[in-house]
Amino acid sequence: MFYVSTRGASPPRRFSDILLEGLAPDGGLYVPEEIPKLRLEGLKGLSYPQLAFEILSRFMDDVPGLDEIVARTYRADVFGSPEITPLKTLEPGLHLLGLSNGPTLAFKDVALQLLGNLFEGVLGERGQTLNILGATSGDTGSAAEYAMRGKRGIRVFMLSPHKRMSAFQRAQMYSLQDPNIHNLAVQGVFDDCQDLVKEVNADAVFKARNRIGAVNSINWARVAAQVVYYFKGYFAATQKDSQQVSFAVPSGNFGNIYAGYVARKMGLPIRQLILASNENDVLDEFFRTGRYRARKKAVATSSPSMDISKASNFERMIFDAVGRDAVISHPDGGGTDRRRPVPAPGPGYATAATADRHRAPGTHLAHRRRHPARRPRLFHLRPSLHEEPD
Repeated sequence: MFYVSTRGASPPRRFSDILLEGLAPDGGLYVPEEIPKLRLEGLKGLSYPQLAFEILSRFMDDVPGLDEIVARTYRADVFGSPEITPLKTLEPGLHLLGLSNGPTLAFKDVALQLLGNLFEGVLGERGQTLNILGATSGDTGSAAEYAMRGKRGIRVFMLSPHKRMSAFQRAQMYSLQDPNIHNLAVQGVFDDCQDLVKEVNADAVFKARNRIGAVNSINWARVAAQVVYYFKGYFAATQKDSQQVSFAVPSGNFGNIYAGYVARKMGLPIRQLILASNENDVLDEFFRTGRYRARKKAVATSSPSMDISKASNFERMIFDAVGRDAVISHPDGGGTDRRRPVPAPGPGYATAATADRHRAPGTHLAHRRRHPARRPRLFHLRPSLHEEPD
């Protein structure tokens, strides 16, 4: 499996290389040259580690001992049960996929616990070290730090917006005393932290000299790990492989729901992906109007992990939607032909709606989807991309 950049100016790379590299040298995000297809037959009865290996081995075919790494990651003593992501039925036809059973109670534990073990394994094989520079709006920071604490050859430098995270998230991060964990508070919002990470990654010489990597969802390994629980949730909710399901997903940086998009491309029978957002509704606006407007500033809400005004992973989906045309796949200004029409991602791809931020956005919109009188509308778009004017 080889990976290419959404900006088109970096050579194809193997998985182990992009794992350590994070952002591509041209500033783009790595995606597989081709999304592999997966037959559903025989997968339903697999344990979580077995299913994860079946899926991840398609993306990570150059990682020695991947099966052992996966088995060491997804353990009942780490995630509270052998199911790892247990499914709870709320009412007939409406289920809740439990993703918050890891060490920090954030869904990002599912991917980052794997990422920590992948880093340690690949770095050990190569005899190398890595300095991880990350940005967090809340749960990525604590999940990354708990996954990387004590890992050989890894140091973490995590940027977070000063006083913009919940007290619980701050306590999780700032109470860690491990010598390889370093927290840096930035005066500003998450987007300012993310811009600093991207700026450092854009300096290829500096990045290579200082061995800088990434744990944010710009790292493809994060996306690949999240694809697994879409398959696991599907098998837990269905009786036969011909059934279709829809997923309602709270989204800020478009990483989680993009993993659902990848699962659908791999062959999982997903009817709709329902995107939930708070007042920072840049993605909701895109799917409703066809216009992508990266905001200059995020609005502070009671769901700070979703307070993001520029959705980085959206570039990956747009790259696919425009036929992998790297010229126009950068939604916050990198493309030279930003106003060119962009074809819709495909029939039934997305429903988008802004949820009540005082309720859990995903379950709120899933409930609306179940009750037609309050159902969000479905849009099939031919959008154009542009920035918000000064």
